[in-house]
Parts: sequence; structure tokens; C-alpha cells
Amino acid sequence: MLRQRQGRRPGVPALNYFPLFIDLRAQRVLVVGGGEVARRKVHLLERAGARVTWVAPEVVPELARGSADGALTLVQREFAPEDLSGARLVIVATPRRALNRWIASLCDARAIPVNVVDDREASRVILPAIIDRDPVLVAVSTGGASPVLARRLRERLEAVLPKRIGALAAWLGELRGQTRRRLSGSRRSFFESLIDGAAARRFIDGEERGAQRMAQRLLACASVARRRTGEVTLVGAGPGDAELLTLKALRALSDADVILYDRLVSAEVLDFARRDALRICVGKTAHAAGTSQECINELMITHARAGRRVVRLKGGDPFVFGRGGEELEALARAGIDFSVVPGISAANGCAAYAGIPLTHRDHAHAVSFVTGHAGDDSAEPDWPSLARPKLTAVFYMGLARLDHITAKLIEHGAPPERPAALIAQGTRASQQVVTATLASIRAVASARRLESPALLVVGDVVSLHSTLSWFSAREPVAATPMAATGS
Repeated sequence: MLRQRQGRRPGVPALNYFPLFIDLRAQRVLVVGGGEVARRKVHLLERAGARVTWVAPEVVPELARGSADGALTLVQREFAPEDLSGARLVIVATPRRALNRWIASLCDARAIPVNVVDDREASRVILPAIIDRDPVLVAVSTGGASPVLARRLRERLEAVLPKRIGALAAWLGELRGQTRRRLSGSRRSFFESLIDGAAARRFIDGEERGAQRMAQRLLACASVARRRTGEVTLVGAGPGDAELLTLKALRALSDADVILYDRLVSAEVLDFARRDALRICVGKTAHAAGTSQECINELMITHARAGRRVVRLKGGDPFVFGRGGEELEALARAGIDFSVVPGISAANGCAAYAGIPLTHRDHAHAVSFVTGHAGDDSAEPDWPSLARPKLTAVFYMGLARLDHITAKLIEHGAPPERPAALIAQGTRASQQVVTATLASIRAVASARRLESPALLVVGDVVSLHSTLSWFSAREPVAATPMAATGS
């Protein structure tokens, strides 16, 4: 005679609650208790199509009238044991602990699953925090240990999950019928290619026609479904702080098979990538050997043609002194599908973290972004325009040619006492900001031993740094006059 085993086998990890989704359509569910918590449970159960019986001496006024379609039956009296008859699920939410536990014991005796709000020990089922992207439903639970933590986790997942993930699931459901008729053993590989490739991302981005065309190309031949269609996503990694990544950038990193990243991309940003993704550093360093642009273009094309999802990860925004346009031109010539995820530019991010508004009604009516490196043809920027008053000039990689930049601005009319700032390692924990004047910024930078990459900001807005600085990256330096200050 076999004996029933109690507990679990030795060495098997504990699973205190078995996760399960239950179909409650047209099923009778009993809710006991008339407060706000009970009202929320009733509302959720009605959405699930359950036939709800709500028992309580007093209930929330707006639901006292019941529901028009008869799915909700309101019984205004104290609970009675016969209320359990025919119930598929019971939820108890009264303020009386003894009553709650008595009802729970009655449910146990009748083998009816019961949830007692805020009483894990008395409950046989718990209600998780949910993310509703119908027909996609995500449930988050801490096993009743911390409902607040479960809600916080839900909020974070809400932010990461695309709003159209439910619409994507519905579209994939429609395609299932077509694949049954046209595919046999390759259906799984078809859907893997569809979901992991460009078609799903296009659909989520709202490009339904483009996604449909890609799906039909995959469906046209079962052999095509055995390999993914490669593409390249140009992603802006922002100025350094990993929390400044956009949600689209996070999704691209989590989907990527190959990541080609610059040296300015922080390790914290790369931590968001898939653990099994191939990571290739293609960074360039001034006056040092690095990966050529031609080699970077070839790497993108080669991996995309091999059917891989490639992310070209650039610091800041790829279209602001990031050669993003040049790389997309190379992809277009090669016939490779591509898309762009903008990032917070170095100018915007570093200036914000330094407390230097790039425009201000009293100090600057315009802003210009300028590369600190001269082009291959040694073309110079429009110095007279950059020297104008009421303008903020932001020089990318401005430290290497600092002497040249300051001399040219003064030569073309900028006063030597115009405020200037250098921001090194902007938005990171190692951020350094020094403020001075055009005439003295070189001496201050040398004294602080600043190293590239550094952003040079010139204009009256820099004078606001001492008042608006908020990001304490390092121990602040003692305040000194504008001629030489640092933080």
C-alpha cells in the first residue's frame, strides 16, 4: 500500500506558492467584506467574467445597486456558512481577524481556495500585483511577504514592457491560423524569428504595415524561418549615467546578439545587455590607434547579414557628433534594415548635472553645439557667431584644443571675463566641474588635472552653476571667485 508523501524531496528548492492562472468566466466567486479593498477585488473579478456574490452588512455606496447584467449579486447581511455553497473561489476582506480566520477554516474544510487579505497564514491562494496588457497578463508576487514590494516591482515592469505588447500578442494569435495552413514542423522557428527579429519591434513601434510585410516574407518560405533577418539598431547610450537610458534603448540591449560599443559607453550601461551577447569595443581615442570607421561599418554589415541583431551603441546621441549618419549611409548602401534609438546628448545631460541651463531668459537666447576637433579639411567654425553675447557655445571634446578655442573666441569679440566651464566624466559618480573665465579656464583645468573626455561650455549661463549645482558627485572644493572655481 502506497503512503502519501508529505513535503518535498530532499534537495528540491522550495516553492511556497504554485503560480497559476485560472479561468473564472461564469464561475461563482464569493467576496466577504464591504470596504474599499473588497470593492477593488470585486471590480477585478468582474473584469475576469466571474459571477460575484458580495456579502457584507454595509458596502461602498457606488456599488450598492449591484450590476446591470446580473454578474454581481449583493447580499447586505453578515456572512453565513451556506454562502460558500458552489463557490469556486472565496476572498475575505473584513476588518475582523477572528471572522476572517473562521471563514478561511470553513473554506479549508470544503476544499475551496481562499484568500484572506493581509493574512498570509490564513490564505491558501494569494492575489498578485498584475500588469494588464490584454491578452498579456503578468503577475508579480512576493508570497505575501511584502505587497508594497510587489507593487513597486509591478510599476518597474510596467515601465519596461511596451504598451503595445498586448496588441503584438493578438497579432501573433492571428498569424497562428495562417501558419497552421502553410507551415508544419517549422512553426516554432517561424515565431522565434518573428518575435526576436525586426518584425515584432516594428509592430510595437506602431509600424503595423511594415511588420506585416516582414511576417509575410518569413511565411513565404519555411526555410526562411530557420534564420532570423538581421538588422542594426543605432542606440544612443546617453552621457554616462545608466539610468538615463531610454526604455527603447533597454529593450534593444536586451534583444541584441552583437553589441558594437564606443569607449565612452559606461560599464553600467553595458550591464543591461544580454549576458550571452557578443560585445565588441570599437572605440576611438584621440591621437591613438583605434577601430577605423570602415572597419566598424564592415562589422555591422557582416553580423547583420549573418542574421544577427546588432546594436551599435554610442555615447550621448548618435546624431550629435557621433557619426551616426555616416554609419546609416553605409547600411543603406548594403541593403541592411536599420532603426535609430535617440539618446540624451552629452551637452544636455552634462549641463543638467552641472546645474548649467543651456538657455535662460536672462542669459542666453540661443545655443550652438560645436565639435572641439577640426574636420579633415581643417575647416574652422564660425567664430564671430560663437563669440556673440546672449549665446551659449558648447564644445564637444573641448579640452584638447582649449587654448585654440579660447583664443579664437577672444580674438573675435568675446570678452576675456566671459564665464566658461569644463565638465569631465559628466553625469557619472566621477563627474568634475570647473568654472572660470575664458582667460583663466586653462590654468584652472591644469590645476585640477582634468582629463578628456570633457565638455566646454562658454556663456553667461555658466554663472548660474554656483547657485543651481545639485549633483554632488565628489567632495566639493572650497568655493572661490569665478576666476577659478570647482565642484
